[in-house]
Amino acid sequence: MVVKLWSADLAGIQAQPVTVEVDISNGLSSFNIVGMPDTAIKESRDRIRAAIKNSGFEFPGRRVTVNLAPADLKKESSRVDIPIALGIIASSSKKLFSPETLKNKMFVGELSLDGSVRPVTGILSISINAAANGLTFFVPEPNYCEAKAVESGNVIPYRSLNQLIRILKEIEPPHIPHCPEPEVLENYPVTLEEIKGQAHAKRALILAAAGNHNLLMYGPPGAGKSMMAKALPSILPSMSNREEIETTMIHSAGGILKEQSIIRVRPYRAPHHTISHIGLIGGGTRLNPGEVSYAHNGVLFLDEFPEFPRRTLEVLRQPMEDGRVRISRASGTVEFPSRFMLVAAMNPCPCGYFGSRVRECRCTPTRISNYRSRISGPILDRIDLLINVPQIPMEQMVAGNTGLTSREARQLVEQARQIQFRRTRCPNAWISETQLKGVCKMEADAETLLLTASRKMSLSSRSFNRVLKVARTIADLEQADKIRAPHIAEALQYKVSDFFESGITYD
Repeated sequence: MVVKLWSADLAGIQAQPVTVEVDISNGLSSFNIVGMPDTAIKESRDRIRAAIKNSGFEFPGRRVTVNLAPADLKKESSRVDIPIALGIIASSSKKLFSPETLKNKMFVGELSLDGSVRPVTGILSISINAAANGLTFFVPEPNYCEAKAVESGNVIPYRSLNQLIRILKEIEPPHIPHCPEPEVLENYPVTLEEIKGQAHAKRALILAAAGNHNLLMYGPPGAGKSMMAKALPSILPSMSNREEIETTMIHSAGGILKEQSIIRVRPYRAPHHTISHIGLIGGGTRLNPGEVSYAHNGVLFLDEFPEFPRRTLEVLRQPMEDGRVRISRASGTVEFPSRFMLVAAMNPCPCGYFGSRVRECRCTPTRISNYRSRISGPILDRIDLLINVPQIPMEQMVAGNTGLTSREARQLVEQARQIQFRRTRCPNAWISETQLKGVCKMEADAETLLLTASRKMSLSSRSFNRVLKVARTIADLEQADKIRAPHIAEALQYKVSDFFESGITYD
């Protein structure tokens, strides 16, 4: 008789139900797994055999065939260890417990040789799928708090194969671990109060946070570019429940969730400039998420922007525009969300001191031009705010900070986001082209100014729309119904810069 159990695998970050079918028949002793298993599943035969024996059960000395359906879906990871072991035990020892006991239940878990169970990745996505299908979800105890984040689901934890069987036979009640409420970190590494001067750059940070706009800061070394990027999380608005679930699903699928049950704080990712294009965009042998997806609903900070390989930067085009990444390989096609805020920082030249009065620049014009040209026009076109971060005088370093605190700036940002979500259910940076005309209503003089400037500055259609979206964010911060001329003027000064065309000074 064939024993059937429910398990699941991941396709991107979405759970894909998998039916585990186990058949034991007469014949030479063998153990075969079919249904497009990967190497981790093929190697599970030895783990499962040892775990069953070390748990006090007898492994059948007959022909064991395991089918993972649907057969045309590639199965990855060791999540199906437990359902395979349960199916073998139920099929060979019918007196132990009835196969009917396994109905309407979903099982995941990786077996150790001694029969204990190890945690697996992608639990939140699988828990959502189990709850949607009305299945009781059995998970390794370390994964319980993550699975229990889906309040509508029935989740039961277990520690070993032996304990799981005792729970199924109702001999032993499950042990429910305590899940502490995830704390929202308020102790940020850097806040606006710690940044001296730089009022213009701080204003740009608030605009970027309020509208989820992409930001590029340029200036000499030590001016505070990296410090301001680190202060950005302290003024970002809180995540909604939907954003928390999405973010947690991505981190869980990539195996970087650690001990958190659910992520409450917007992610901040800062990969080194030696990262490959696959590490940034995602993919690889197992089609894992990349940094652009780990930064979903948060910040992707790229320091030393021109030092990233050209190919690595160019793969940012699609996720910056579409908010998602579609990766196609011979092993399959997956799609990951990637609605992030890009924050980049760079020096004005290879030595870093072009235009500075503090130290002489020794770079030739050709070197400076080549350095800046590493950032392509299409990438610059997708950046909303270009900010000059000059080196501040020593007098400001010792003076007190008179600007907004992070708490005050965050209140302004949250008020602006509330206006945007009541209007379009998304921040201004993600307004679609069809919504743009209705959302970005301008006064007559503002429209005249924007049209005149766009003609003189030869703005592309994308740049024109992005200037309009930034102006809408400025108006939202002032709680203005219509975009006025001063809003357009400020938005233009952030978008239009001769930095990539000719030399500038910083003092």
